[in-house]
Amino acid sequence: MNAQTPTPFPNARQVPEKIAFNRIEIGIIMNTYGRMVAAGEWRDYAMSFLKDVAVFSVFRRTAEFPIYRIEKRPKLRHKQGQYAVIAMDGRILKRGHDLKTVLRVLEQKLIRAVP
Repeated sequence: MNAQTPTPFPNARQVPEKIAFNRIEIGIIMNTYGRMVAAGEWRDYAMSFLKDVAVFSVFRRTAEFPIYRIEKRPKLRHKQGQYAVIAMDGRILKRGHDLKTVLRVLEQKLIRAVP
């Protein structure tokens, strides 16, 4: 008896792979989110996992457009960096290879002068 590997079906469709944040990335994002909620700046969030991008959207109120989007695009990892923070008007505030350094642009709102 010979053991043969099964032949794949010729028209077998592969399920498209979805991009997602891993556990470490979610921890970093939620750490920043928690500090901003405690400061009263943010109130709600949403996550979307698509074929080419993972998006963490931040809302000031639940029924608004997101004020910031944190995006992960692995196709850009060898170019500008796979992480980006995008403002409500579509401006890219920061893009880079390290998520912690990219999220620092959001923490500038927490720095306030003490009288």
